[in-house]
Amino acid sequence: MNVIIPKENLDNETRVAATPGTVKELIKSGVNVLVESHAGMSSHVSDKDYENAGATILDSKTELFAKADIVLKVLPPTLDQIVLLRPKTALVSFCQTTRDIETVRALKEQSVTGFSMHLIPRTTLAQKMDALSSQANIAGYKAVLMAASRLGVYMPLLMTAAGTIRPAKVLVLGAGVAGLQAIATAKRLGAQVEAFDVRPVVKEQVESLGAKFIEVESKNDEGVGDGGYAKETSDDYKKRQQELIHEHISKSDVVITTALIPGRPAPLLIPTTMVEAMGPGSIIMDLASENGGNCELTKKDEIIDHNGVTIDGTSNIPGSMPVHASELYAKNITAFLTYMIKDGELQLDLEDEIISGAMYTHHGEITNEPTEEALKR
Repeated sequence: MNVIIPKENLDNETRVAATPGTVKELIKSGVNVLVESHAGMSSHVSDKDYENAGATILDSKTELFAKADIVLKVLPPTLDQIVLLRPKTALVSFCQTTRDIETVRALKEQSVTGFSMHLIPRTTLAQKMDALSSQANIAGYKAVLMAASRLGVYMPLLMTAAGTIRPAKVLVLGAGVAGLQAIATAKRLGAQVEAFDVRPVVKEQVESLGAKFIEVESKNDEGVGDGGYAKETSDDYKKRQQELIHEHISKSDVVITTALIPGRPAPLLIPTTMVEAMGPGSIIMDLASENGGNCELTKKDEIIDHNGVTIDGTSNIPGSMPVHASELYAKNITAFLTYMIKDGELQLDLEDEIISGAMYTHHGEITNEPTEEALKR
């Protein structure tokens, strides 16, 4: 079987789906690995590095896709690439299947078996395959550094001969993987950190990192969704949430928003009125910009200024750290693929919750219910 690693087609995508280390793992599992020339260039992996690991380098994208039995990518393939794939080819990549409708439809028509790294179940067995977490960890870390580099004040408390410098105040909205890493990084830089999340269960984690947890009193866990993700809350809860966030955001130097519900538009947490209550020079890092943003004024992949407040809508922050982002993603996707390979062949056990959970197209059919519903709209 041939596993192919194409070069990513978007200019701002610097990651790659395999490293020399994971190429060796794949070959050990009994498959051949074909890599498109310069696929790893943006991640500082040369064609020679791949060849030394045992991969074959191909210059022609058309030839590469024609030989594919399994395709490993970061982003979904383009429609032009999908038509190059043979029926029954397997594809593994990130794909928001309820939003990337045209991609899903094209894969279905081409009878490609599609797996999304977005859909990997959050189970103990699948932890090493959890690419959302590995990439979110990077985003939370780098977002704090990006904010600190633009901030007009120190992050830590400083005692100087000229007087005491107060620490910067950082507010993190959403205490998932990205949020917790943002909290930890901001604390390491010496900032005063507060965090908010709709899930009361994360309070202990937030406080263990030295941050103050801000919570809306609720009689039930209405913000807790399946697999530990956040879910939609009631209108009453949202009203009290807005009042509480408004109170704390007006005093913050940096706000990092990470609230993202997979496959859905990002929840609006910061309306324009809140932005206008912030002081000049303060910064909003919106890590949910890919799905519309948590701030009303966020523009995907743009950095804007609103009354002196900087709003950063950079959508691919992990891509700004391509070496480690690629290493982690490649390990995630290789762990998933080798889980399905037995004696050099792809064995699809549709009763397996990891395999069936990550699959969204198979033999010309949509196999994921939310994806199927999205295609009907």
